[in-house]
Amino acid sequence: MWIHRPLLTKAIQFRFFSQAAAAVALHEPEVPLTYLKDLPKPDPKYAETILAIPRATSGKSIAAKERKTGRVPSIVFEQEDGQHGGNKRLISVQNNQIRKLVNHLGRSFFLSRLFDLEVRPTFDSDEIIEKVRVLPRWIHLHAGTDAVLNVTFLRAPSHALLKVDVPLVFRGDDVCPGLRKGAYLNTIKRTVKYLCPADIVPPYIDVDLSELDVGQKLVMSDLTVHPALRLLKSKDEPVCKLTGARVEQQKKSK
Repeated sequence: MWIHRPLLTKAIQFRFFSQAAAAVALHEPEVPLTYLKDLPKPDPKYAETILAIPRATSGKSIAAKERKTGRVPSIVFEQEDGQHGGNKRLISVQNNQIRKLVNHLGRSFFLSRLFDLEVRPTFDSDEIIEKVRVLPRWIHLHAGTDAVLNVTFLRAPSHALLKVDVPLVFRGDDVCPGLRKGAYLNTIKRTVKYLCPADIVPPYIDVDLSELDVGQKLVMSDLTVHPALRLLKSKDEPVCKLTGARVEQQKKSK
């Protein structure tokens, strides 16, 4: 079978991505991989370097010992399919630092934020074993105390495509016509999954309620994001809907 050589060459350049990611990259129109002016971008206030030390072994007893000393057992993966892959490094991070970031940002926002990570022989050492940009992929919190039990990171170099559950921030409720008429907001989605180039992972997505009336809804395709992002859900899935409270109250009163 004859294959067009330029297309074959371009496909080889994306050999480290999954087939789905490569397909997106091959058919993506050329757009600047920088944050656009009117879209959310990471707050530099939380641009923090996460410190880590190597961890030789894993297991429940090892993890328990790490937590008793104020450390959180963690893993850094190489991204291969937008989620996880090889080149696994066992590390431990500082519980106080991770707790502070999660408390300041919120769990969902922590998982959509890129950080620099430095692996050192000890936390007070100046020697750097590895320095890499990472995306927190998963965090396990204790159900009762919210203590950080485990964290998984993905390496996020510029060429990476990452699957990210991006948080939604609802705005415009103060001028929303439907809410002013007494309707209430039925929030169906709190996050939306996108395939994101690592350089433009959005910290959140604004959801504009300012023109929404009673009975109307917003769906995935109504969200405004960078054109290089690819929605991994159906574009027709609902995000939120305004339900007419007054009508329901009238029915109950009859």
